[in-house]
Amino acid sequence: MSSRGPDNQADQALAQAARAGSSRAFAELVGRHQSAVRGFLRRVCRDEHEAEDLAQETFLTAWTKLGTLKADASVRSWLCGLAWRKALTAQRGRARSAARDRQWLDTRPAFDTPAARDQVAVRQALSSLPDDQRAVVALCLAADWSHAEAAEALGLPVGTVKSHVARGRAKLLEAMGETP
Repeated sequence: MSSRGPDNQADQALAQAARAGSSRAFAELVGRHQSAVRGFLRRVCRDEHEAEDLAQETFLTAWTKLGTLKADASVRSWLCGLAWRKALTAQRGRARSAARDRQWLDTRPAFDTPAARDQVAVRQALSSLPDDQRAVVALCLAADWSHAEAAEALGLPVGTVKSHVARGRAKLLEAMGETP
């Protein structure tokens, strides 16, 4: 698409109206270009939800920076440029966060005690259980619910709750190095 074609002329007219305060004109610009911006961000981001968030941020920024759009520039190109800068900023933020996490892990005190190892093993064992079994174990073993209470809360037969407790207990004991 040429940056000087009829579509760009219409975009420029809408941008001018939006700069003058027309939210309707800006909404029309968003409608015309949101598919391109969202598609671009979905392709460059690793996470679809992040791409959607960045698209929203891009259009918020575009509203506040309409004055920086040059008179003959392509609105689509300008919006995708804003989106690219948003994606780069998010990527740098993730890298800084990962660096802080690595630094914290490198400098934290050692928690390598038998109790800490048991807690990690129990968490890992819990996370490996099927969802309904994990829910039963959480209620009956961790929260001290009766089998009947757990059955009622989870909508399971009492016999199923009992078997889930037995299997879950065995898995947790195994994770802690004990035999059931």
